[in-house]
Amino acid sequence: MQEENIEKPQVKEETENFYHQPESVSEAVDRKPPFFVFNSNTLLGLVLLAGLVALYVLYFIGSTTSEKNVPMQVQKALGKSLSVAYVNIDSLNVRYEYVNILRRDLESTGKKLQAELMAEQSALEKEGAEFQRQVSANTISEDKAKQVYEQLMQKSTLLDQKKQRYTQQVANQEMNMNIQLVDSVTSFLKRFNQQYRFDYILGYKSGGEILMANDTLDITQPVLDALNKEYRQKKK
Repeated sequence: MQEENIEKPQVKEETENFYHQPESVSEAVDRKPPFFVFNSNTLLGLVLLAGLVALYVLYFIGSTTSEKNVPMQVQKALGKSLSVAYVNIDSLNVRYEYVNILRRDLESTGKKLQAELMAEQSALEKEGAEFQRQVSANTISEDKAKQVYEQLMQKSTLLDQKKQRYTQQVANQEMNMNIQLVDSVTSFLKRFNQQYRFDYILGYKSGGEILMANDTLDITQPVLDALNKEYRQKKK
């Protein structure tokens, strides 16, 4: 019984606090609006503000600390603009004197081998024509005809093999010529660039990977002049 008398006033007090009477109209009008209202717009504003602060820190403060973690080469690349020039490969192939010498050597070799093959081909055709005449005139025995026929076929096979060897020989000489030219131009450009300090010297040619090039970046003429001058000095 005593426990019931103690708990009843608590229930009554909680009920009175929950069901409080509404304030009067005058009290609602006189009350000032709150200084700060937290809603979804407020949250978005705080997020944007935090982003701006983060950018500020990264730009003005983080740059000094990030340099410690970035390699020096990358720092240099990020800290300056690139200087680029190009050389017209088509012009080098036409006007570089060393190219003309190597090309003449290649053409001379090709003509010499071709003349040899044509002479052997002509001789073989004459032997074949003579063999056909003897067979048609029945002036050669069957055993002799078989022997001559086998000889002609063997000569024809050897001639085909020689054609393949000579073709490969010319192809190898052309490949070696291209390697010599690339080495010559590349080694020269390294010396040439010690004065001008370009970051890149590109090779431009018709139908190549570079589709367009600004003429103001073209250094073909001074490179050609220096290449030919150096080549003439080596020939002396």
